Amino acid sequence: MMKLAIFGATGRTGKPLVEQALQAGYEVTALARTPSKLGISNPKLTIIQGDVLNKADVEKTVQGADTVISVLGHSKDTPRTMLTESTKYMLAAMEKFGVKRIIILTGAGVDDAHDKPKLVNHLIKGALKMISGDVLKDSVQMVEELKKSNTDWTVVRVPRLMDGPHTGKYRVGWVGINTGTQIVRPDVADFLLKQVKDTTYLRQAPMISN
Repeated sequence: MMKLAIFGATGRTGKPLVEQALQAGYEVTALARTPSKLGISNPKLTIIQGDVLNKADVEKTVQGADTVISVLGHSKDTPRTMLTESTKYMLAAMEKFGVKRIIILTGAGVDDAHDKPKLVNHLIKGALKMISGDVLKDSVQMVEELKKSNTDWTVVRVPRLMDGPHTGKYRVGWVGINTGTQIVRPDVADFLLKQVKDTTYLRQAPMISN
């Protein structure tokens, strides 16, 4: 059975991701600063206590995995370059252990060549830059690190994340093309997991929304 290394497992998108991965029969290794926050116990789940900014902890999580999935996000106490730095550690660990596939979640504020932003998209982006410019900058830099790597990466971009039931119904497009303004977290988890075996969006950064 395939083994997934999941970063950001205790977050609000991470929990449904771990739950769905286990339901699908995957073995999961998750890195968490506070393992008790995950609140899931399963014989197929291994939780490693540690930090994404600790190289050894990241290596321990990636070793033996077939695919790496990161749903890390900033909180009040995370360093400004947390996403970029942790991704560098993931990529180095992947190279060390021969792991090729990585799927990373980021916000729709990160641009892509396929985008055709409308006025509303420009307004949202402007607001993002004002409110959380550091986070956006870190996200853009993280994606650049992926593009420089020789991994089979997919970046999944999302609009506003909402809590809600898993519908399995969502649109896949690009900013300004076939997309809405929000998506529920379990549907994000659904799409992320599909990318483990689906190569449609290899080295691409689609945007998903409900």
